[in-house]
Amino acid sequence: MIRSRMDKLLAVLVFVLTESMCCLSNRYTPKAAGPGTFSFASYYGDHMVLQKEPLQAIIWGYAVRSGYILELSMTPGLKYSTHVVPNPSGSGGIWAVKLPPIKETGPYNITVTYVDGTLHLTDVLFGDVWLCSGQSNMQFTLDMAFNATEELEDSKNYPNIRLFTVAMTQSQKPATDLLGIEEKWSIPNKDTVGHKPWSYFSAVCWLYGKYLYKKLNYPIGLISSTWGGTPIEAWSSADALAQCNVKDYSQDERMAHSVLWNAMIHPLVNMTIYGAIWYQGEANAGSPDNYKCLFTAMIGDWRNKFYDGTNQATNQMFPFGFVQLAPYRNNSSIIKGWPDIRWHQTADIGYVPNYILTNVFMAVAMDLPDFKSPFGSVHPRDKQDVAKRLVIGGLAIGYFTLRIEYDNSTSILDIRSNDGFEVCCSTNNQSRCDGTDSIWMTAPLIQHDQHSITMSYKGNCSRKYVMGIRYEWRESPCLSKQCAVYNANNGLPAPPVIELGLFGSASNHYVSYKGLPRKRFI
Repeated sequence: MIRSRMDKLLAVLVFVLTESMCCLSNRYTPKAAGPGTFSFASYYGDHMVLQKEPLQAIIWGYAVRSGYILELSMTPGLKYSTHVVPNPSGSGGIWAVKLPPIKETGPYNITVTYVDGTLHLTDVLFGDVWLCSGQSNMQFTLDMAFNATEELEDSKNYPNIRLFTVAMTQSQKPATDLLGIEEKWSIPNKDTVGHKPWSYFSAVCWLYGKYLYKKLNYPIGLISSTWGGTPIEAWSSADALAQCNVKDYSQDERMAHSVLWNAMIHPLVNMTIYGAIWYQGEANAGSPDNYKCLFTAMIGDWRNKFYDGTNQATNQMFPFGFVQLAPYRNNSSIIKGWPDIRWHQTADIGYVPNYILTNVFMAVAMDLPDFKSPFGSVHPRDKQDVAKRLVIGGLAIGYFTLRIEYDNSTSILDIRSNDGFEVCCSTNNQSRCDGTDSIWMTAPLIQHDQHSITMSYKGNCSRKYVMGIRYEWRESPCLSKQCAVYNANNGLPAPPVIELGLFGSASNHYVSYKGLPRKRFI
């Protein structure tokens, strides 16, 4: 894979060009664009949002021929020029302009002039561009969510949020440009945010952008690139998979390694973005063991690829948010799969950001079941709470507008249930709680103060050591917003956690614990 460096005039623009334009599209292929034509890259269009200061936006495209000077002008009175260089794929030329940091949000009209003709973009805003990706719970559209009628009606009140949806396509090689577009850059209205189920626009992506806009009060660009039922391997580059020793195999084309990265993410790496949010993991719950490595590697690789692809215009540590898996089946006895993915999403630490996942934030969703969802209980309709929780983390990590507290003693607890805690009982004081010499038993809360809880294991661990504690370690641990531990100030739930080690013995039937919730309570 060739990484674009754009070091000469931004130009050399090895723009990740491959001979790739090769694969299937479920929607339509952009017309009058692409190699050998005078055009913008496919994801530039009227009404779009380009990245504002302090970052630098990039505008690039194609030309019929190379070797001449191209001029780009923006109203009012801003002009830039660059050379058009030969397209590495051998068809025509390619060009790019790296704009200076733009403070004023616009709108702007952009004109590109070359010997091949003139191109125009109108009503372009400068703001923050967020990429939203993942599987079906990110693809889940606003018209399917709770309060859909009100949400769709309200969308017209946010004309400075702009939307773009990538079509579901695949490629065996990293594609230079998008192979299909589901929704071109659009201004919010009932149709553009609620076209039809599973089409556009992503509910979590829209609501995240809407709540973020209400805090920042400047333009937000939202790019949705999703495909339901897909594993993380499909969204990961070959470089990322190699870090986890993953071999390339799959019988299902949609599941094939890197095919969605190649077609639906890689073409975007030459566009400056501010951050990304992710909702995925269900498709990996059947084999969760490698998810810690895969997720960590994917985040780092996306950051590096966007940083390189934009000639360092995108922050190499751009904020990355994710949704911890929501409940699935109405069965509180299931302890495999979903809990493992939730744990691995935090790199087995229990909270983010942490020393492995830096500049990462999350929304805990395990307390938001929807067992009566007409779209299946794996697709809960409450996307509003998910997005609100994401925005709290996004503001703290991405915009430094809120203080993050790590000290357990600073968070005031709201205890809503005495259930959810378990202790690992074993006669072996070296047990790893893997079931060979141990058993997990419930440990109800018997008291708590503002900063700690006390649980009892009396009668459950008779003449045994307590070798571990875990919290809400279930696929569907509680009813709506009725898990045990929340932050009293903002209502954020504590995430699930598991900790191993000697906590107590038969002579002491109570454990006072300040390790939960081990997360940032903002």
